[in-house]
Amino acid sequence: MGNVSVVEERIVYRTVEGPAPPPQSLLDQPWRGIDWNNKKKLLEEINRYTPKHGEKHLRVLVYGPVGAGKSSFINSAASALYERIYIGAEAHTTDASSRSHTLKYTTHNIFKDGGYSDEPYPFVFNDVMGMEGGDRLGMHPDDIVMVLKGHVKEGYKFNPMSPLTDKDHGYNKNPTINDKVHVLVLMLSADCSDIDPTIIDKMEKIRQTAHDLGIPQIAIGTHVDTLCPEIHKDLQNIYRSKLLYTKIKEFSKAVGLVENCIMGVKNYSHETDTDDNVSTLILLALRNMINYGNDYIRAHAKSLK
Repeated sequence: MGNVSVVEERIVYRTVEGPAPPPQSLLDQPWRGIDWNNKKKLLEEINRYTPKHGEKHLRVLVYGPVGAGKSSFINSAASALYERIYIGAEAHTTDASSRSHTLKYTTHNIFKDGGYSDEPYPFVFNDVMGMEGGDRLGMHPDDIVMVLKGHVKEGYKFNPMSPLTDKDHGYNKNPTINDKVHVLVLMLSADCSDIDPTIIDKMEKIRQTAHDLGIPQIAIGTHVDTLCPEIHKDLQNIYRSKLLYTKIKEFSKAVGLVENCIMGVKNYSHETDTDDNVSTLILLALRNMINYGNDYIRAHAKSLK
């Protein structure tokens, strides 16, 4: 009887000391609510926006490190509005090159009626050269400051080593309300492990200038599906993901924006047709851009003219 008792105790001991179960990567409840059946309402809200304060359109400037998905987001926003895949702004895979493919200051329009109309939506996107580490690589922060104030002409070619001055041909001496930026959007890849400190310094200068000008700012974490396997399996897990929750807190601390101004999206990349979940997140971000920009123009219309 004694020997049997010893064997039983050893079996119990080995069971307790076996490999621990993997940590739960999803929260029981989402930390941010999303109505996944809201796409139609979001489209209606976006289509309802009409300029009322002297502006021809609302201008959204998208900036961020190389590979963050800036051009892809513009294409994805058009795809979500068109309800079909659209490729307009030149986008590249993140592993195609470590250098920026956007060299000129270009305005991107999105057209109504699924892209089949010649009438553009009353908001435009500007995609600028990507930011890189070091003093002589990527978008110069002084150029982004010039863009914010409306001093950069369409087609101006950025030079990382020589930012735009008031003596250059690409300098717009008399910007109107339509030339100035009304919403500043920082794109960051959610799956990046860290950000070069020199890029953080550049972003801080831009953030502070936008703050001084009163321009609303938001940040968007792209590539959320490659950050977290649970999001990859089901995009509706985005705001149940502990990984993304931690990442957004890190973003907030790094870029100086409150958490409710930071959103996650998945850009369209390999898809050949649109997906309601992907589009819902993109349209939520777009709706917020329009709302924040409209609020800013209404409050600053006189000084912007």
